[in-house]
Amino acid sequence: MEDQKSKRLPEWIKLKSRLTADETQESVRKLVKENNLNTICISGNCPNIGECWQAGTATFMILGSICTRACKFCGVETGKPLPPDPDEPKRVADSVKKMGIRHAVITSVDRDDLPDRGAGFWAQTIKTIKEVNPSVTMETLIPDFDGNRELISLVTNAAPDVISHNLETVRRLTPAIRTKARYDTSLAVIQQISESGIVSKSGIMLGLGEKPEEILETMDDLLKAGCQVMTIGQYLAPSREHLPVSEWITPEVYQNYEKIGLEKGFRFVESRPLVRSSYHAEKHVTSRNDTNDQL
Repeated sequence: MEDQKSKRLPEWIKLKSRLTADETQESVRKLVKENNLNTICISGNCPNIGECWQAGTATFMILGSICTRACKFCGVETGKPLPPDPDEPKRVADSVKKMGIRHAVITSVDRDDLPDRGAGFWAQTIKTIKEVNPSVTMETLIPDFDGNRELISLVTNAAPDVISHNLETVRRLTPAIRTKARYDTSLAVIQQISESGIVSKSGIMLGLGEKPEEILETMDDLLKAGCQVMTIGQYLAPSREHLPVSEWITPEVYQNYEKIGLEKGFRFVESRPLVRSSYHAEKHVTSRNDTNDQL
């Protein structure tokens, strides 16, 4: 499968997707394994892993590694998750300290099996990281919590520096690509984050069959919701069982979307083929000072 996949990849994807294994990466991998943690940097085989870790940024995945949803683009295992581990917030916080991380990004699987969808655990994790690492900045990439405002408030009240929630794709493609999640529900989540005064962020993938005009409409929808930071990257199918890539978008097109997004009013737009949600995440904290001006 790997050989067949590599033959399909355009040159700008193949060249940049080669990961280097230096001492920093190996020490981080060892620490993550010893503390029984999940990091999307490793499990997602992120092409930017070296750059992010050298910049002092790492992304941890809490609430286990099994998701209750089965989105067509995602490689995370779907099934019945184990109960949340009450010691996990402290282990994550301690690892952030040991790794010398300056900016922590926290994400999670969807936990539709829990009464509060995991929101309380999210709040506890944020608070614990802050207590152990008072100088560390933090971004949280949250699920939609079924659009429940009270649950979302548990996260906003814990006050991370940035809260991200991905639209993933354009409105038309959402029903076919995202399980249970709804386009308008996600916009409402982003709107609530923006109203809280915390930097709001969202991202989409290209190469799923979207049209250029739909991407521009998505930008406008996000801006209306108060979103300040947008990421745009190439969809890469995790396996043969997932949706195939419909188109490889060239770097020049990504550069154009970045230009358009900034002209439309986003504070930051990260738009490249291999951009992922946490790419340059440490820079997006500076949007906080401009949040009220953007609303």
